[in-house]
Amino acid sequence: MSPMPTRRLPADDLAAIADAAALLREGAVVAFPTETVYGLGADATDADSVVRIYAAKERPRFNPLIAHLPDARAAMAEGVFDADARRLAEAFWPGPLTLVVPRADGGSVCDVARAGLDSVALRVPAHPVAQALLRAAARPIVAPSANRSGRVSPTTADHVLEDLEGRIAAVLDGGETRVGVESTIVACLDGTPRLLRPGGVPREAIEAVLGRPLDGARPEGGVQAPGMLASHYAPRARVRLDAREIGPDEAALLFGPDEPAGADRALARETLSASGDLAEAAARLFGAMRRLDASGAETIAIVPIPVHGLGEAIRDRLARAAAER
Repeated sequence: MSPMPTRRLPADDLAAIADAAALLREGAVVAFPTETVYGLGADATDADSVVRIYAAKERPRFNPLIAHLPDARAAMAEGVFDADARRLAEAFWPGPLTLVVPRADGGSVCDVARAGLDSVALRVPAHPVAQALLRAAARPIVAPSANRSGRVSPTTADHVLEDLEGRIAAVLDGGETRVGVESTIVACLDGTPRLLRPGGVPREAIEAVLGRPLDGARPEGGVQAPGMLASHYAPRARVRLDAREIGPDEAALLFGPDEPAGADRALARETLSASGDLAEAAARLFGAMRRLDASGAETIAIVPIPVHGLGEAIRDRLARAAAER
């Protein structure tokens, strides 16, 4: 891609949001905040626009994208919602939940954005800037995380520019995101709601609405939604999970009030939550990983994280960061 200046637009300026929406309608790529992480937006109805996202992110073409809509009514024009999908939409939209449903006849999300699948991934974000931008753009907007493919996801505009300066038209700077991990993805395709990716809505909350457990089996047929690649969210450093001791040449990612042996001599250290609050930990995860990666340490040692609530999403991201690549 030929370099181009990336504009930083103030997200609290209605004129800037209108400017960003106009760029999207013209086929440009614009990053913007959601409640989870910053998304890299493009017109979901236009294949050429979507291809610009793949080029900016250096993203595998077989990985489908999530289409973002301003409300459930707009989303339901793009997909076929069974009773389970409708219950989940009513309970968690707007919010950090993505639903993968059969594509509706006449749906406008293009084939390239769906990676050729007969299903479509849909989300209604809760962030006011995202809501304003989607209404101004007046069309579905695909928005994977605004980073190079496989890298650590961005939770600030500065993170976006670290990866994508000169590769996208603009970023709407709305400060730090609130949730800090991507949306939970649930597929409602065959009468059995299936968890494809843990995220900002805990499994327990979804199962409470459904009245039964989610199916956690990996679906056949390859990648059906974003975030399903085995290696993802990867820093440059090697990642070592469930560390009980920290080596002197390692960076340390800590959680809770207790520190493992050797934490005091770590090359660099970050604490996700000293009190053991999983919501705080999720919000701090990607920023902390980026700072530790910038320390120059060859290994980031990560202490054990609980598996309940948002801990499932945090552990999922860390496991993908630690995968071979």
